Amino acid sequence: MPEKKSAPNAKLPTKRSAGLFARALKRIPGGVNSPVRAFRSVGGTPRFIQSGKGCRVTDVDGNAYIDYVGSWGPLILGHCPAPVRAALRRQIELGTSYGASTENEVVLAEMVASAVPSIDKVRLVNSGTEATMSAVRLARAFTGRNKVVKFDGCYHGHVDSLLVKAGSGVATLGLPDSPGLAADCAATLSIPYNDEAALQQVFEMNKGEIAAVIVEPVPGNMGAVLPAKGYLKALREVTRDQGALLIFDEVITGFRLSYGGAQKLFGVKPDLTCLGKVIGGGLPVGAYGGRRDIMQMVAPEGPVYQAGTLSGNPLAVAAGIAALTALAKPDVYRRLGEMTALVVEGLRKAAADAGVDVVVNTLGSMFTVFFTATPVTDFQSAKTCDTARYARFFHALLDRGVYFPPSQFETCFLSLAHTKGDIRATLAAAREAFAAAK
Repeated sequence: MPEKKSAPNAKLPTKRSAGLFARALKRIPGGVNSPVRAFRSVGGTPRFIQSGKGCRVTDVDGNAYIDYVGSWGPLILGHCPAPVRAALRRQIELGTSYGASTENEVVLAEMVASAVPSIDKVRLVNSGTEATMSAVRLARAFTGRNKVVKFDGCYHGHVDSLLVKAGSGVATLGLPDSPGLAADCAATLSIPYNDEAALQQVFEMNKGEIAAVIVEPVPGNMGAVLPAKGYLKALREVTRDQGALLIFDEVITGFRLSYGGAQKLFGVKPDLTCLGKVIGGGLPVGAYGGRRDIMQMVAPEGPVYQAGTLSGNPLAVAAGIAALTALAKPDVYRRLGEMTALVVEGLRKAAADAGVDVVVNTLGSMFTVFFTATPVTDFQSAKTCDTARYARFFHALLDRGVYFPPSQFETCFLSLAHTKGDIRATLAAAREAFAAAK
């Protein structure tokens, strides 16, 4: 006997969010401080969040949602976890910023270096964008070369030289690139991800000129896309053979896929690694690190200048130590993987039952529901998705208390705070949402 369908949920109240958005539009470009928050690709009223606890966020209208955004990935412990709260309380009593070195900076650097295979030395910065910008500058200085290879649909922050054919918010807004890029961005060469022939060709055509290849080892900014078998090793081999550096942008995957990131999971060791706010327990922080001989070129040890008053901020560092300590416990990543598998299997079944074509890519605690019938292996195949159908799916979930990313080209993230009960509720909402999307 077929399952009885419940009546469609009523639209949730959004009066206060709508009012705040109207106010924001008068003073903030697009009403938001990061473009994807504007809901441009899905339509409707952007939600203004008032609080987060565990796996849920609550907006200013009092609507609660099971959250699969998780501040775009770093909240592996969930929102407002007890160890991070306690660490922040202790630090606030001592001060919030000194513009001088602290013991905890050393502790966090030691924790990161001991966990991430490629890192001998690490420099703390304030964001993922600052980390990638600094890593590319360092690679150019170390090799004496100018050109950098990136991949179509991989987003490495909004630094000029890496905003060429970027994914994420640029793809969400349908922009090919951003105006205002410096003329020397011609030194950035963007090629298809997972295409070994294109990789070999770009090196043949630019022999002796490429300083570095920068890549998200598991792209998360065109939706979750997995590397083809042997592809990351091919990147390692060609860069080593051609005297270029390999930079892993693990702002999303660092400590998300394993305690040590994608490079530990896949057994591929880059020359430099970029990390993001996951090492700050979700607070604003970033880092770049790598081989000792490369990192020794960073000032004041070497000539490559980079500085920041808030780098190693005491609050972010305290939160990061607490978060990484919790993530280092046994079985954390096994539990995350098992819970994510329950969600993914349930989503695939719900879509099939509704007669909706989707591809669900997943690795560890990352997953994306692509509204397409063809495998998604790069940015070109990601762009075959039916974004209008994703928008209907997104809003149907939202009306049922489930918060997915407001863009087809972003990744969902599970946290340790999600329970089987949360997953059952998510899948019940998804069954109705797939029907609404159809």
